[in-house]
Amino acid sequence: MTIGDKIPEILGIDQDGHEIKASDYRGRKIVLYSYPKANTSGCTAEACSLQAHKEELAAAGYEIIGISKDKQALQKKFADAHGLQFPLIADTETTLLQQLGCWGEKVACGRHTIGILRTTYLVNEEGIIEKIFTPKEIKTKIHAEQILDAINAAE
Repeated sequence: MTIGDKIPEILGIDQDGHEIKASDYRGRKIVLYSYPKANTSGCTAEACSLQAHKEELAAAGYEIIGISKDKQALQKKFADAHGLQFPLIADTETTLLQQLGCWGEKVACGRHTIGILRTTYLVNEEGIIEKIFTPKEIKTKIHAEQILDAINAAE
């Protein structure tokens, strides 16, 4: 997906077993982010950065939704272990990840694999993507600050 595209209606099932839909957020903005694996150092840093700045993001009108290929039980453990107070979608079939375009080839240590490309989408009140942070742009430890900077620059 690219800037100007509408996100899919059905986003998936979160760590608590709730179906998450784009229409549930109509009238609200979304930070929709994909991450490779729960409880790994980079993904934990990114999630904790977002949780630490959740109130600032909310003040700017944004709600947070995370997505990975992890099973629901692992997403639940991840959320509970780190006090994450936002939905974490368990996209075990990679349906949403593929629709968003954040599932594909990546290179690590010279090895080519297929997997989740760490990506963040800023979505407006109508479900339209307004900004995309690509894997090379995201700094996991300060990702929330990157998002807030982009939001402030756009105003």
